Amino acid sequence: MLKFNIRGENVDLTDAIRDYVTKRISKLEKFFEDNVEATAHVNLKVYPNKTFKVEVTIPLPYLTLRAEETSNDMYASIDLVTDKLERQIRKYKTRVNRKSREKGYKHIEFVPGDDNATDSDDSLKIVRTKQISLKPMDSEEAVLQMDMLGHDFFVFQDAETNGTSVVYRRNDGRYGLIEIN
Repeated sequence: MLKFNIRGENVDLTDAIRDYVTKRISKLEKFFEDNVEATAHVNLKVYPNKTFKVEVTIPLPYLTLRAEETSNDMYASIDLVTDKLERQIRKYKTRVNRKSREKGYKHIEFVPGDDNATDSDDSLKIVRTKQISLKPMDSEEAVLQMDMLGHDFFVFQDAETNGTSVVYRRNDGRYGLIEIN
């Protein structure tokens, strides 16, 4: 059963919006076994240019479902993000079921459904392996290295903490930093 944590940024969360989010996202429950309990974290944002962004994250013990959509209509964004999550579930349900059984999560499986998605292991096949030596540097130097290489992320050893970190290019063109403990 899905529980909901719905937040709004720059938007008043009316009962109608909450009900619509709950109704649409609850349709995903048909893909889960009856005993699965999860919380759907829904974040609704309104930007100054009057676009609406909907982000949904559903953490499960064996994977995290996440999708986001932006459009000029909040209800359309909710519909689009729900459709995106459903496509993710349909695409990966066979692999997830197999992996969950291997890891002992037999009670947490997607239920079989009629879908036309093909489950090809080729899409997850690793086709190249690289070994790298981590060089001590600060995050700014790591961003420069990443840009010079034309990559979307760069793994490095943080010179201050000696820990492993990752810088990455975000969808908005800015940069993010992941510090690994």
